[in-house]
Amino acid sequence: MFARSLLFAPANRPDLFSKFPRLEADLFVLDLEDGTPPAERAEARARLASSVESARGDRARGSLFVRINPIATPDCREDLEAVRGSGADGIVLAKAESGDEIATLVSGIPVIAGIESIGGVLKATEIASAPSVVAVYFGAEDFAAEMGARRTREGLEVLYARSRVVLAAKTSRVRALDQVVVDFRDDERFRQDALFARNLGYDGKMCIHPRQLALANEAFAPTAEEIDYARRLLSAFEEARARGEATIDFEGRMVDGPLVKSARSILRLAEGPG
Repeated sequence: MFARSLLFAPANRPDLFSKFPRLEADLFVLDLEDGTPPAERAEARARLASSVESARGDRARGSLFVRINPIATPDCREDLEAVRGSGADGIVLAKAESGDEIATLVSGIPVIAGIESIGGVLKATEIASAPSVVAVYFGAEDFAAEMGARRTREGLEVLYARSRVVLAAKTSRVRALDQVVVDFRDDERFRQDALFARNLGYDGKMCIHPRQLALANEAFAPTAEEIDYARRLLSAFEEARARGEATIDFEGRMVDGPLVKSARSILRLAEGPG
């Protein structure tokens, strides 16, 4: 599953999610949680099947998920019932607190688990390794609010939690989606934040505005230089292996298994979502 970019739209806003078929995100989400006012959730649930159809359009790619309210809230069970049979590809669970919570969801439906609280961060590995979880995301704003942390441009106040979430994802072999950038008109800030997340190991980024999609897709795709280097490295390594060598000196660097694995990963990413 490619997850360079995930775009949210409120489930009660057809004027926004009807644009999904024209947009280049890897993942789309109809949001029944924070994006939809509580007073409008019942109507949004009642229309969910038709909303999913409209949001999907005739797209050949781009999975469509529905974000539901946290397990402990009254809305959660009604959200789940609405998702069942709606045609959505999976569920985004807001504010996951434990793996046991996820086990209570509809079995067999892919789950993207939101880790956005102190408790969620402390149980990040348990959540990421729960059955049906295909990805986790780090929700910095809710986490920082619960911590009482001051949000800064550099983001050091959430770096530990941000790192812990991506580590949990990699340990559990699921995708990791990075925090949103709420200043959606600040392209340079988004680009820098996305590249930092990519360097940490994240696979993609949550987006709150269509203008952020191209920036995310670019940040989490390998550069032309990386692709060229990976191809040359693998070619040299294969020649060395044919000679019975497992480690080579390639352009001044000692190359063995881990760097070969990284090169292969770059080429897989270069193939794109198709």
